[in-house]
Amino acid sequence: MRDRAMAATVSVSRRRGHGCLLRLVAAAAVIAAFMLGYACAAGSSGGERVPLNVESLFPDPSSCATPQEHKPSEATSARMKIVHRHGPCSPLADAHRKPPSHAEILAADQDRVESIQHRVSATTTGELTKHAAPVTVKPAPKKSPGHSPSSSSTPSLPASSGSALGTGNYVVTIGLGTPALPQTVVFDTGSDTTWVQCRPCVAKCYKQKQPLFDPAKSSTYANISCADPACADLDESGCIDGHCLYGVQYGDGSSTVGFFAQDTLTISHDAVKGFRFGCGEKNSGLFGKAAGLMGLGRGKTSLTVQASNKYGGAFAYCLPASSSGTTGYLDFGPGAAPANARVTPMLTDKGATFYYVGLTGIRVGGQQVSIPESIFSTAGTLVDSGTVITRLPATANAALSSAFDAGMATLGYKRAPAFSILDTCYDFTGVSEAALPAVSLVFQGGASLDVDASGIMFPVSQSQVCLAFASNGDDSSVGIIGNTQQKTHGVLFDLGRKTVGFARGAC
Repeated sequence: MRDRAMAATVSVSRRRGHGCLLRLVAAAAVIAAFMLGYACAAGSSGGERVPLNVESLFPDPSSCATPQEHKPSEATSARMKIVHRHGPCSPLADAHRKPPSHAEILAADQDRVESIQHRVSATTTGELTKHAAPVTVKPAPKKSPGHSPSSSSTPSLPASSGSALGTGNYVVTIGLGTPALPQTVVFDTGSDTTWVQCRPCVAKCYKQKQPLFDPAKSSTYANISCADPACADLDESGCIDGHCLYGVQYGDGSSTVGFFAQDTLTISHDAVKGFRFGCGEKNSGLFGKAAGLMGLGRGKTSLTVQASNKYGGAFAYCLPASSSGTTGYLDFGPGAAPANARVTPMLTDKGATFYYVGLTGIRVGGQQVSIPESIFSTAGTLVDSGTVITRLPATANAALSSAFDAGMATLGYKRAPAFSILDTCYDFTGVSEAALPAVSLVFQGGASLDVDASGIMFPVSQSQVCLAFASNGDDSSVGIIGNTQQKTHGVLFDLGRKTVGFARGAC
């Protein structure tokens, strides 16, 4: 099978010209010929095939290699290391606990997607999500200095399902308070409010890896007053003895409720003073031992907006190709954009929080797939750090799958059964090096996301490796560019310029 794939690649190169053919003939090793054939084809046709090391899809779950260092540019204010929260390089890694299964990952991903689509639909129709049953927090019996107010009353705070999304896959470590306490949190472009679990945790806290944040030990902590305009910025807020309460319930059933507060946030070596966040005292859900969540959306309570005077509303991240042995980065500041970033307009008329872009087409093997542009414009598309698998309108996904499968058939790869939401899978048994039809997502303004080989396929097993795109089931639900397709790209968000950008090979 591998020989047929290589032969097909060499055949493409022959058609491209005698120069590539002569160099191929001169190559002594089979693998060298394969790689050179790919280079020749790419040079003459824009990258019709991309090479994939199949073994790289199955990293060692117990070994963390020396991470690659990504130096920030001189104009970048702050840089943090990103790791996959379930990978061996994560500070949350647990050697005695298995990471979630592929089925569990995709099930949780579907929950997140449905929550995003529900919120988008509610925003579009002007009907906000209906309130769930009230979530309550009982105050501590003893007053914690600078924290929970002394009261015998019980605050009641409705939490909206889908008002923000919290099931992310990558984490960063921040500092909170004075002195700063390290807190490893999920970073999420689909959420606004940042929160961490707090002592005394009067109602409930899930188990986390690091010590809980203790407001009584921070000299710069303060609760936010109900009269403060910042309290009204929350999607859901309440009040007890003049102190503002926040509440968020996520699509997977996870939730957090507590006091809305302010303190010093430390990002790398930078300090963001008076940063407003949720100090959670009733928390439950699937946060994977993370201390909480950092919201990087477009809403007023997000870090992006709160620190806009310092960082200009700009940040960029790069997600590593593998969960094992590699790291990415999260940059803040005007210099966050990689030099080779190709930008597309950020569409800001579809509501807050999410980062909307204008997807206009898809290329497979260097050729434009026949999909009416109206299919994308009707549903709309957003870029999200926490969604795993890219979701497309049903018509677009069917056309992509058909074009990709035709390319894989030409290369001689054997089909495998569908898995969960993934309907286009292949058997790579015995294959160590593969050639894949290149996949590119094309956006308004001519920008494109040329998906890395690590982001084209989702590995279930050696005998079941699937195209990492899924259908929305219809053409009316919003499309989502997931984090699998974003791997190794610098992804830029700039609120000031209202642009989103993509840069190849950033990590």
